[in-house]
Amino acid sequence: MDAFTAGLLQRIKSTEHDLNRAREAGDDFLADVEQAELEDLHRLAQEHGVEVSAVL
Repeated sequence: MDAFTAGLLQRIKSTEHDLNRAREAGDDFLADVEQAELEDLHRLAQEHGVEVSAVL
């Protein structure tokens, strides 16, 4: 796994964690921000052929 793929997967994992924490805290604004970031990261992964679901 190259550095780009490893970094991208780590960012996705971290963002998923942050999204869950925001939801648990009831912070709707932060949850929306994290959800948008997660969607961008998934789009970036798809554009570069990085399989996300198999790794996480």
